[in-house]
Amino acid sequence: MAYDLLLTGGHVIDPYGGVDGIADVAVAGGRIAAVGPGLARENARELVDVRGRLVTPGLVDLHTHVFPGATYWGIDPGPAAWCSGVTTWVDAGSAGAYGLDALRAAVNGYRVRVPVLLNIAAVGLTGLTGESRDLAACDVDLAVTTIAANRDLVYGIKARIDANTVGANGLEPLRRAITAARACELPVMVHIGLAPPAIGELLPLLGAGDIVTHCASGIAVGRGGLDPALRRAYDAGILFDLGHGSGGFAYDVLEAQLAAGMPPHTVSTDLHARSLHGPAFDLPTTMAKLLAVGVPLATVVASATSAPARALGLPSGTLRVGAPADVAVFALEEGDFPLADVHGQVRTAPLRLRNEATYVAGRLLPPSLPAPPPPWVPLTTAQRDALADRSRLIRDLLTAPLVNPDGLAEQFPR
Repeated sequence: MAYDLLLTGGHVIDPYGGVDGIADVAVAGGRIAAVGPGLARENARELVDVRGRLVTPGLVDLHTHVFPGATYWGIDPGPAAWCSGVTTWVDAGSAGAYGLDALRAAVNGYRVRVPVLLNIAAVGLTGLTGESRDLAACDVDLAVTTIAANRDLVYGIKARIDANTVGANGLEPLRRAITAARACELPVMVHIGLAPPAIGELLPLLGAGDIVTHCASGIAVGRGGLDPALRRAYDAGILFDLGHGSGGFAYDVLEAQLAAGMPPHTVSTDLHARSLHGPAFDLPTTMAKLLAVGVPLATVVASATSAPARALGLPSGTLRVGAPADVAVFALEEGDFPLADVHGQVRTAPLRLRNEATYVAGRLLPPSLPAPPPPWVPLTTAQRDALADRSRLIRDLLTAPLVNPDGLAEQFPR
């Protein structure tokens, strides 16, 4: 058969497809047509040499916020997607029932895929916090009705459960989120934060397949170490998601969980208008932080591709024949790369994943400049410097030759 695109000679890691080795990846009609060594070159309309590169399914970020212009936290995924390899951006609760139609309109304008977790609070994340302080906004019937009308878009329900968000309502918003999720046969993702409610109170309400994000934050630690409720939840099949963000990831907590045999099932960024500029930055940087504490590369790739896709029943996260042709190409740079968590703790990664090409449905994402942060989002000097550096790099790329010295075609319109 004729191929629209053939990526040749890369090291392919596709955990779901069971591939870890040198192979070609062929694309036809926006889907994966073949994966294997020595695919016929003469059948390809476009040939890209990726020898010496890592080729993975397009990354799946299980926790992001991509509803700019309508929420405190929202960002446009485009300027980060093309240079990070992330092709599926799960919006984790930016919109509730009141704002889902507007989020759908935004999603329709994106080049990337955006499955949605509906916020149990109908007002969504319009503000900094506090969306579940009014229980009238946590309307189970409204959530169920909204999901029923948007099954193509909504893959779960999100609830932020911390003192600032729920106020005096305690666990009731979570109970309502679970009731709605069970009625729709969807998982719940729960954000854990400053008590009350305590993590030991909320975890027993969850069931197998539900997701705890910010699993390696300081909230997961009690006076005597890891909260025992974590072990019970992990053994019960509750999924642990990293959810880095601006305040949700600590190396020492992650290391304690790894030592206890509780590695995170999924690695996500909680990328939003603040964490985008550090310390999360993007999913490859967050993945490198797991490499820095000794998690093997293949496991890290699985936690950012097949594992999050399975968690929500998404068709992406694999290069199996017939899957959407979402593909990421990375240079694997060896060295010593110091990386900080949200508390300034530093570990050194032996590898860094530098994205060189990101394809959605077989089409290369073009570069785009990040927008300036909104005026209500405070950034540190270091974050503003990082934003300026990234903008400078993108401008340099836009004026670079069409083909780089390593042979990867940069097919971007000038």
